[in-house]
This record gives sequence, structure tokens and C-alpha cells, in this order.
Amino acid sequence: MVQQPSPSISTRKKPKQARATELVAAILEAAVQVLATEGARRFTTTRVAEKAGVSVGSLYQYFPNKAALLFRLQSDEWRQTGGLLRTILEDGRQPPLDRLRRLVHTFIRSECEEAAVRVALNDAAPLYRDAPEAHEARASGERTVRAFLGDALPGATQAVRDLAGDLMMTTLSAAGKDFSGSPRTDAEIEAYADAMADMFCAYLASLGHQALPARFDITPPPAPSA
Repeated sequence: MVQQPSPSISTRKKPKQARATELVAAILEAAVQVLATEGARRFTTTRVAEKAGVSVGSLYQYFPNKAALLFRLQSDEWRQTGGLLRTILEDGRQPPLDRLRRLVHTFIRSECEEAAVRVALNDAAPLYRDAPEAHEARASGERTVRAFLGDALPGATQAVRDLAGDLMMTTLSAAGKDFSGSPRTDAEIEAYADAMADMFCAYLASLGHQALPARFDITPPPAPSA
């Protein structure tokens, strides 16, 4: 069976002048609005162009198809999430578990605030998830998490840190998506994020204890016999 080539997800050209930059910004803003209200299945370049108040031809100057436009929105979301990861997890002024707790709270709140767009982007993922650009975009976040766990678990093996990173980020992503599927109050968001942060911090603390060398074992020695 011959596989059909996936549509191009690269932009046709980058805006160089202020007017062109404003045009692309208007298109992207309209795309977010259409995606949030219509969902991925009803998302079309025609609807986006109408919402932005531009011609479809003007849109096609920068985005050759809806896959390219959706991928740009997803790339912007990945870039925002990656920046969030780096800003919080690389803050060496804070202890690792404090950084992790802050990350969980910020991520869960962000998921709830942008739930409609994120759900629609997940629905559109088959259009671009296997593209080289998609793999490259995700790699940056994985490197950030690996560096953080090297700081948080210096005595653990790389295999243990890799497993911890995969478990935490997969759980955070899946749980955040599920939790944000319904409207949430501030109190609900705080309580949920607190519980998840407690769980992750306890997990890392447990791994850190297991990785301690024998000479640092904090278990008290048995009491001398009478």
C-alpha cells in the first residue's frame, strides 16, 4: 500500500514588512477564534479568511493549506509551553520541588484557560503529528525536563530519571486535558493542582531517597539490646 504524502505544514514565506506582519497576526488571531468556536472538523481557511477580513488568496501567501495554519497555531502553543517549562524548571534560585509545584499550578491553570483551542488542536494532530517539525518542537521540552531531573535527582540513574520524566509529563498532559474538559472554578483549579503537585513531589522525594548511597542512609540504627 502506497502512503499518500502528508500536506506541507511549512509556511510559504515569512512576513518582512510591518504590514505583512500585521496581516499574519490578524490571520492567526482569527484562526484561534474559529478553532475555538467551530472546532477542528469545521475549521477551514475560508472561514479564517472571512473572520480576519482578508481574501483567501492573501491567506495562502503565508499558509498553503489548513494543515499549515493549524500547525502554526500548534507550534506557537508548543513554543509557549516550552518557554513556560524553561522559565520555571531552570530557575536555580528555587529548590527543585518548589519549581515542580509551580509548574503544575501554572500548567493546569493554562490548560483550563485555553481548553477550547487545545482540544481542537489535539483533534487536528493527525494532520501534522508525524512531521519532522513536530518531533523537533517536542524535543526541546524533553531536554528541559531531562535537565531538571538531573538537578532534582543527581544520585539516580539516567534510566530512572527518564522514566520519572515520562511518567510525570504524560500524567500532567493527560490529566490536564481531562480536567480542563469542564468549566472549573479557581478553587477547583487550585485544589486539583495542589493534589497533583503533592503526588509528583512525593514521587520524586521517594526516588531521591532510593538513590542515596548507603553512607547517607537516614534510617536510624537498631537500638542496642539490653
